[in-house]
Amino acid sequence: MTFQNLDNYFNTFELQKINNVANFPSDLEIAQSANIQHIKNIAAKIGIDAEELEYYGKHKAKLPLHLIDEEKVKKSKLILVSAINPTPAGEGKTTVSIGLNEGLNKIGKKSIVVLREPSLGPVFGIKGGAAGGGYSQVIPMEDINLHFTGDFSAIEKANNLLAAIIDNNIQSKTRSLNIDPRTVVWKRVMDMNDRALRHIVIGIGGTANGIPREDGFNITAASEIMAILCMSKDVEDLKSRLGSIFVGYTFDKKPVFARELNAQGAMAILLKDAIKPNLVQTLEGNPAILHGGPFANIAQGTNTILATKMGLTLGDYVVTEAGFGADLGAEKFMDIKCGYGNLKPETIVLVATIRALRHHGGAKKEEYNTASLERVQKGFENLEKHIENCKKFGITPVVAINNFVSDTQEEIDFVIEACAKHGVKAVVSQGFVKGGEGTKALAEVVVSEIESGKNNFKPLYDWSISVEDKIKTIATEIYGANGVEYTSTAKSQLKSIKELGFDKLPVCMAKTQKSFSDDEKKIGRPTNFTITVREFEYAAGAGFIIPILGEIMRMPGLPATPASEHMDIDKNGVITGLS
Repeated sequence: MTFQNLDNYFNTFELQKINNVANFPSDLEIAQSANIQHIKNIAAKIGIDAEELEYYGKHKAKLPLHLIDEEKVKKSKLILVSAINPTPAGEGKTTVSIGLNEGLNKIGKKSIVVLREPSLGPVFGIKGGAAGGGYSQVIPMEDINLHFTGDFSAIEKANNLLAAIIDNNIQSKTRSLNIDPRTVVWKRVMDMNDRALRHIVIGIGGTANGIPREDGFNITAASEIMAILCMSKDVEDLKSRLGSIFVGYTFDKKPVFARELNAQGAMAILLKDAIKPNLVQTLEGNPAILHGGPFANIAQGTNTILATKMGLTLGDYVVTEAGFGADLGAEKFMDIKCGYGNLKPETIVLVATIRALRHHGGAKKEEYNTASLERVQKGFENLEKHIENCKKFGITPVVAINNFVSDTQEEIDFVIEACAKHGVKAVVSQGFVKGGEGTKALAEVVVSEIESGKNNFKPLYDWSISVEDKIKTIATEIYGANGVEYTSTAKSQLKSIKELGFDKLPVCMAKTQKSFSDDEKKIGRPTNFTITVREFEYAAGAGFIIPILGEIMRMPGLPATPASEHMDIDKNGVITGLS
């Protein structure tokens, strides 16, 4: 602990225990002690009349879509926050995003942070919530992490309505579309980690209970409905996308879509409120918009297009994030979301931690907090590759060094100097312990980079090229792979993709977040490897196809000691143990 003092302490309760920093308050304690304002006062700061809000209590509200102004969207500045490949604990993208937003407001900029909503799976599992940390949080923290405004529930219900309609049609003797149950790809979802539901058999117990077939559950964040909500530009577009969901094939090999089951109208009804972005506030009373929550290792990993455009309408700067490392969330943000939303990021903030660089330099988990310039130097190769990748999109990033108490000045100085050799500015970020005061320097650099006008965003590939070329481009340019291999299953599905007319859609790569490769053990900057496409999934409604690399879990399980074991609520409704 040689870098300054407790003011530089950064991270979760787990790290507090490791370093015996017992006197630093938990995220929940900080959030519960905040002077939270009525949401109408927050709305007033960005010019929204109180009558426009749809209230969910005193501290949360939905924003009507008619507030979005496309002309204002074009004029405002979009800042994307991404990161290096993470360690299991995560590297603090959300905390840095919120802290940067606070810092921008501190230096006089009208900035809004636009984030994803948390999934209950990670909240009760191992990762915890997604409302930031320390003094860079969005509040009310408990509400945001637990149900919030019911968006995930609505997505779950819309998804499961289609599942019920499919099985009802298979059972029907008068209105059947002749769907072959063996080809149905649509699964049910729930917003919880439950490994027992990954592979199930339904319809047993007699003919009155349906036709027996194999099925399974995904977690709600992995649902195509979530992806569709995040891609939709309005209610009509939402209905069209819902109708385009691919269900399976008939017995005579004809494709079946949700529109042929007349499901899209009813599904859209269930999503009528969920499509509206949610307004909350930061600890420092600045506006924050939360909406949507797809995972980045299996979906696009960014909030909704509508939320981003709402932020760009109401603020001059918008800070948003993309999940996991930049090889996943940021690539998908640039190549998928920006294409559908006609968005143009002005700069990228790459979050790095000294701990993560030690990890990529070979440190074991128990050594993450042990200073090692040698490991940081080796691990810098991972950050270096992400910097190179950002430049391929026409953007020179800013590196935010998310500060931990175990960082040494020697290690930090190395990262700053190594980034400078690539023409990149690296700034220490102390939003966790200082809020906006700890990120003013980062905010100043970000604004300077935007005002320099040197960045000119461009996507990595053209959607019109072949599926194989799109995958090869991402694999070789972003991951650094030598090439791509396909299993026999994937090769067969490639033919189906072309027959279905999906081949001109962008690709949403599903792979481990822990490595540039499809092997999570290959940390740092792996070389001389190929990736293997095991199979494809179709998200025709969302507007992309999903090449699956390796075994990707769409329904996680709980860890040996779930976070839920440490949570409680007292007779006065005060929650403890939430992180």
